Amino acid sequence: MSELIEVTVPLGGGRDYPVLVGDGALESLPDLVPDHARRVAVVTQSGIGIDVEPGVEHRVFTIGDGEPAKTTATVADLCSEFARWGLTRSDCVVGVGGGLVTDVAGFAAAVYHRGIPVVHCATTLLGQIDAAIGGKTGVNLPEGKNLVGAYWQPRGVICDTATLASLPPREWRCGLGELAKYHWLGGGRLDELDLPERVAACVAIKADVVASDEREGGRRALLNYGHTLAHSLETVGHHDLRHGEAVAIGLVFAAELARDLGRIDDAAVAEHRRVVSGYDLPVEVPAGLDTDELVAVMGRDKKVLGEGLTFVLDGPTGVEVVPGVDASAVRATLARFRGESGPEGRAET
Repeated sequence: MSELIEVTVPLGGGRDYPVLVGDGALESLPDLVPDHARRVAVVTQSGIGIDVEPGVEHRVFTIGDGEPAKTTATVADLCSEFARWGLTRSDCVVGVGGGLVTDVAGFAAAVYHRGIPVVHCATTLLGQIDAAIGGKTGVNLPEGKNLVGAYWQPRGVICDTATLASLPPREWRCGLGELAKYHWLGGGRLDELDLPERVAACVAIKADVVASDEREGGRRALLNYGHTLAHSLETVGHHDLRHGEAVAIGLVFAAELARDLGRIDDAAVAEHRRVVSGYDLPVEVPAGLDTDELVAVMGRDKKVLGEGLTFVLDGPTGVEVVPGVDASAVRATLARFRGESGPEGRAET
């Protein structure tokens, strides 16, 4: 095991926890399991193929693949299986996998016996730099993503960067979409760092934001930069688009919208396109999606505050939450962004 980078999520009140980053970090799992735990429920997916040793009796519970598995029914099934095995509130859940696994495992831990300890072992780039850190857990409804969930902070997070070597190219790109957003959240030239340092830099940014706004009352919403359109794209239509790819499109769209609202100039939009394209990520909305339906789903986004739509947008002082964006302005930008002509926007030239 190489020397690990440890980043602390400083929540205060005795709730601080470590995020361990580096090759071989999974060997540290027993150190994060509570001393009083007799059993550990390991939640994972069949395709993950990573065995963990938590140091106490444990059993593996496998959930389904893809967004169809991210439901309240999956959480209910897990809790029933925990109960049948005899898991108690003194025991622990360990999530091993990507963001879907840690979201589901974390939510199950939050509601089982009204809350038992959880440790996340993130095995994807997306999970390591974003999804596993910060205590947000949740599942989807037919009406939208992550509409049911809880804030439940883990005891610790393990980001073993050796697990990323076997990621399929699409899964790697999924993480790159989230990585790209950190360029506007203080990350700077992340592409100049080696992999463990890059992951740790993103974790440090997220840890700082989470510590200042644990329950997304304000600043934490900045971590959703690019996500308003992204979640809408993931909810609407049947297209082959991964989360990080949707975020990449959402980042460029957010820049276009910010320019149309007079917040940034053409050069800032070009910089968004340069960074996103530099990661070989898409910048165009898939064909065949209905603009009105996309905007309607944006209106159900969990960030919405008051009248109008709420976006995270770049501006003169950097990225910030902007409530009250008129839906007609969003439609006009979206129409132009998609190269449509007509009353809502001009075709791109």
